[in-house]
Amino acid sequence: MKIKIINLISKKFVLALGFLIAVGNISFAQSLQEEVEMFQAVFGMEKKDMTMAFMDNEGDTAFWMLYDEYEVQRKLLGQKRLQILVNYANTYGVIGDEQTDELMKVVMTQKKSLDKLIDKYYKKIKKSSGSKVAAQFYQLENYILSAIRLEILDSIPFFDEFD
Repeated sequence: MKIKIINLISKKFVLALGFLIAVGNISFAQSLQEEVEMFQAVFGMEKKDMTMAFMDNEGDTAFWMLYDEYEVQRKLLGQKRLQILVNYANTYGVIGDEQTDELMKVVMTQKKSLDKLIDKYYKKIKKSSGSKVAAQFYQLENYILSAIRLEILDSIPFFDEFD
């Protein structure tokens, strides 16, 4: 299961990141917003299928209502993360110290927001579906998120590559 998740995430995010870097001089306009929403919808369906296979709790309606609620909020944060990547691509090679510091503040805030969201839904799921189901949710979300973060970091240049 882990290899299947990594392969799916790797293929999808390498393509998405390549697209974002290729459009580095484009602002986060309506057409790009529509592309992001389409990508999120497709990934969201595939992610839900993976979650169903991993969780094996299809009849737990309380969990799935919370999961869908979580996904709406996660996608909003995902759009912010993509905006950060677009900004990074737009400033690649010309970013100064102050802009780098501002970018890093935004990156750290976004990371904390997503981690807090997962923690919040762990607690809600634990209350409605039990600790084991909540732990599975937490484990899978963090596994997928870690794979995505690794893929992003592997796909973008380091700051020292500017010089």
